[in-house]
Amino acid sequence: MRLLTLFIWSFFLMTFSSANAQNSDPENTLNMQLKDGTVVIKLMPDVAPNHVARIKELTRKGFYDGVKFHRVIDGFMAQTGDPTGTGTGGSDLPNLKAEFNPTNFGRGVVGMARTNDPNSANSQFFICFEDCSFLNNQYTVWGQVTSGMEFVDKIKRGEPPVDPDVIVKMTVAADQATDGAKAAAQ
Repeated sequence: MRLLTLFIWSFFLMTFSSANAQNSDPENTLNMQLKDGTVVIKLMPDVAPNHVARIKELTRKGFYDGVKFHRVIDGFMAQTGDPTGTGTGGSDLPNLKAEFNPTNFGRGVVGMARTNDPNSANSQFFICFEDCSFLNNQYTVWGQVTSGMEFVDKIKRGEPPVDPDVIVKMTVAADQATDGAKAAAQ
């Protein structure tokens, strides 16, 4: 009985600690609403500060809301962030210099798309379905899916998909907390 109690208590602590760590920095957490559910992305300002700043800036402007997943390759990744839906567009902001870092492109890692020019990232990004370590040190990693990867897995495949899925809405978690506090005060 004592062993069972210890096991249950340990499980509770690990679960609580994991949930707390996941949501400990709402300023560096994105909530991306897809048709099937919410994907939570932990941002990595310590390894890609300029890319994280750009993603948050565009998110706060509502840039990603309604944007299509225009390139979705089974076993590889789902790409979005082009307001034209063609894979050739971006924001009206200047391109970013590469911030290559040692983070591995594993399942759920979020990286910035670019052209052949390493310093051409702008607004497009992709989420890896599986290990994509062959991209290491060639693209900038700026985030990691911490929950909702099962919803990313459901995005329709194609280059482009026949009936592409979209980002319903993307928000910075800190802004949702602020909006909730404002609504409660009214």
